[in-house]
Amino acid sequence: MITIQEALNHVYTQAKPFSVEEVDLLQCQGRVLAKPIIADRDFPPFHRATMDGIAINTAAFEQGQRQFPVEAIQPAGHPQLTLQNPKQCIEIMTGAMLPVGCNAVIRYEDVLLENNVAQVQLDSVTAYQNVHLQGADEKEGQTLVSAGTKITPAIIAIAASVGLTRLSVYRLPRVAVCSTGDELVAITEEPEPHQIRQSNSYMLIAGLAQEGIMADRYHLPDEPTLMAEQMAGLVKSYDVLLFSGAVSKGKFDFLPQVLQQLNMQTLFHSIAQKPGKPLLFGKFDNGVLVFGFPGNPVSTWICYQIYFRAWLYGSLNIKLPVMQAAVSKTLTFKPALVHHVLVKLLNQNGKLVATPVNTSTSGDMVNLMQAEGYLSLPAEQDSSEAGTLFDVQLF
Repeated sequence: MITIQEALNHVYTQAKPFSVEEVDLLQCQGRVLAKPIIADRDFPPFHRATMDGIAINTAAFEQGQRQFPVEAIQPAGHPQLTLQNPKQCIEIMTGAMLPVGCNAVIRYEDVLLENNVAQVQLDSVTAYQNVHLQGADEKEGQTLVSAGTKITPAIIAIAASVGLTRLSVYRLPRVAVCSTGDELVAITEEPEPHQIRQSNSYMLIAGLAQEGIMADRYHLPDEPTLMAEQMAGLVKSYDVLLFSGAVSKGKFDFLPQVLQQLNMQTLFHSIAQKPGKPLLFGKFDNGVLVFGFPGNPVSTWICYQIYFRAWLYGSLNIKLPVMQAAVSKTLTFKPALVHHVLVKLLNQNGKLVATPVNTSTSGDMVNLMQAEGYLSLPAEQDSSEAGTLFDVQLF
């Protein structure tokens, strides 16, 4: 049995950079950018009005003028106008180019507009008020988004603004999710009293989809020969195999011996943690990785979060999302193992508080759905006082 850190070291050792592919812009959500996005022009590309109102030259206002005849209208999306008379004004719309000869925008709420004359209702006007100056955000040629950034809707908007229809992103691994156990039946079937419907594989498929990975799902029978035949094909078709169940010491837990027969190198098979002690991790000569998670839902989900996502994010060279929160109550745990606690997060008077989710066993999938993340109680102490700060790994 090894420590969590030793297990993670093995996992990170197997993290390798993925190849790069080009993907249509609207298919890039959640992917990781492989090449930076560069500004093809200043951001914004011109002095831009941030309010609907009138554009003036502040020199006239400073000389005491408060009434400004309207000379023209500057709509957004139209070529830039020029103020012909510095004692007049141009009506301007949000997003429009600031006219030549103008250096401030006064919003409609601060003027009285009658008979095509704007009466300013303010005591002071400053140069470039309500104006987003050209290049204030970024200059042409500067990096807008660095490589290695996870793509969000805002980043897709930035890419569109510089005219990119496709982005270079890191390829995602081909993943197969395999459930095991003769007690499992398809979700479309009516289970016998001694059976349950498959659910862990669907949970893992959904988790992978959050990472942009569209995985395939299989079910392996509790029969070594059939299991080996099916698995031999999977090893040739995927980069990663995720298993749920059949990795412990039960008489029908055939997965470790079948993988060994297929010449998988076992990197570890037991971790000093709860839940998830009998976790199997290995690799084949062709580089295919195997994560064998315990079959209980909470164990499967926790191990997926800690180990598979560590490998995935390590390969993509990005960090897992972590927040610090104080535990809402004293937590105790006696065995000399790291104890992973499911938590939900609350903001209490500006402080993030982690409240444990009560799970009866590691098979308690009903309460699992309440959890937003987990924290880990260290093995070297059996109690953590209320208010203690912990890193919370978000799901």
